[in-house]
Amino acid sequence: MTSLGFLHREARAGLAQAGIENAALDARLIVEHFTNTTRTDAIADPSRKVAAEDAMAVRDALRRRIAHEPVHRILGRREFYGLDLRLSPETLEPRPDTETLVDLCLPFVRERAAAGRRCRILDLGTGTGAIALALLSQVREATALGTDISAEALETALANADMNGVKHRFDVIVSNWFGAVRGRFSLIVSNPPYIPSRDIGKLAPEVRNQDPLKALDGGMDGLDAYRSIAIGAKKHLDEDGRVAVEIGFDQRQDVEDIFEAAGYALEGSAMDLGGNERALMFEAV
Repeated sequence: MTSLGFLHREARAGLAQAGIENAALDARLIVEHFTNTTRTDAIADPSRKVAAEDAMAVRDALRRRIAHEPVHRILGRREFYGLDLRLSPETLEPRPDTETLVDLCLPFVRERAAAGRRCRILDLGTGTGAIALALLSQVREATALGTDISAEALETALANADMNGVKHRFDVIVSNWFGAVRGRFSLIVSNPPYIPSRDIGKLAPEVRNQDPLKALDGGMDGLDAYRSIAIGAKKHLDEDGRVAVEIGFDQRQDVEDIFEAAGYALEGSAMDLGGNERALMFEAV
């Protein structure tokens, strides 16, 4: 029977030999998940015996990771803004860069809540629900509507809302951008597809072969979604509301121009941990 310490060493060595980035971290996450152990267990009791079926599950997962399936796809969940989120084939895997967008929006949402004003959020292309659920988890007075063109994605978002205790403040609707949306919102937020079509093939296999294409492909120049959002937002935005979007690392000026042409002014921006401008917030003028 395999020991926990041996399984950790075997996993690290296998991923490192295959050239997997962050091999040590991915190995630890896989072993802990499929053996139901913790880092403390591995340190305090490395000779602990691992059941044969658990060791087999770990090795199967390692083969999937070596084939460039992302570790969080293998685990079926990912942490985002302190929330545990389930993933599905129809959802984009939420990434730390998108937390920058949440950070940008939070002061506005908190300010409205503190003033006793209605704070209704529209999350366009919600996927796992990551952005909306993160905001709801931080501001208990807020409510949110998540839209997506995938009914399966919306099922995942609802499950995540329930799992994180905010389902009573979160609703969903199948909609292509604003197509089925009714009413007005304090904040319209989105992490839209923004990769130019010609660049999809250049993405890492963990992204291009695993994330849904419709959540990545932003059209010929990567800006199609921003045009749709800028054109459609005004009739769904409160008079003093905000629109906030995640952007590609080199899209600041293009996205700002699109929104300015539609009657908005840049109100704020935020950089990700890599020093790239990653999120923009606009107000109507």
